[in-house]
Amino acid sequence: MKGTIIKALAGFYYVESQGQVYQTRARGNFRKKGQTPYVGDVVDFSAEENSEGYILKIHERKNSLVRPPIVNIDQAVVIMSAKEPDFNANLLDRFLVLLEQKAIAPIIYITKLDLVDDRTELDNYKAVYEQIGYPFLYELNSLIPLLKDKLTVFMGQTGVGKSTLLNKLVPELNLETGEISDSLGRGRHTTRAVSFYPVYGGKIADTPGFSSLDYEVKEAEALNDCFPELVEASQFCKFRTCTHTHEPDCGVKPRVEEGMISQSRYDNYLQFLSEIQNRRETFKKVSKKIK
Repeated sequence: MKGTIIKALAGFYYVESQGQVYQTRARGNFRKKGQTPYVGDVVDFSAEENSEGYILKIHERKNSLVRPPIVNIDQAVVIMSAKEPDFNANLLDRFLVLLEQKAIAPIIYITKLDLVDDRTELDNYKAVYEQIGYPFLYELNSLIPLLKDKLTVFMGQTGVGKSTLLNKLVPELNLETGEISDSLGRGRHTTRAVSFYPVYGGKIADTPGFSSLDYEVKEAEALNDCFPELVEASQFCKFRTCTHTHEPDCGVKPRVEEGMISQSRYDNYLQFLSEIQNRRETFKKVSKKIK
């Protein structure tokens, strides 16, 4: 039989297939291969009446997250607050780079709008991100239709209202709000079983999100690929490996000057690029010392 793991707890894997949930275990050969089944995995499994089933095969994954350990994610809701903490475009772009690198479709959701008197700056950002193709939402009613037929996770820094939002979507979660412990990956939520909940025709993970931004982008070209508007403009660069910094005949820089590409996004790209280059230089120095 074929199904999807919707919950993992204490060595058991609960697999949903054709509307029914089966309790299974993983065979020992997975450990020998260094493989671990995760929530979201599509698997082949055996299930006999009145006995425990076994996972036989894990199908190829399209993506994965470490914290929380979930695979085959369709989309992520990046929760940013308008105030307390203030909206941070640099942090948002870090989340977006992570998601682009993982091939997870982002949805940007803004909370605490009642704390701002003037939305002009937010509306300007909304125009920028929507032009790129990212939904930039202010209301729950705009988010709900996007959950249908999708596996969705939620992410955002501590204090932006992740738990409050999840409680509205899935009241039975009863997540505690207003505490450091909802900062994903740390605190009491680390002991929770990762599970899927059916919500508005789709599934969401019951984790309040995650704070780790250790994305795996190590090369300038890979970083470029995580900015859709740079990918589009890069076709006009003279050099295929153009970093959009010092090279002649760059296709990106003129578009930034003309306002076709957001200055904020370009500045964040340059900062992330610098961080990647500095990490590589540090690694080279450490490698030389080891030799």
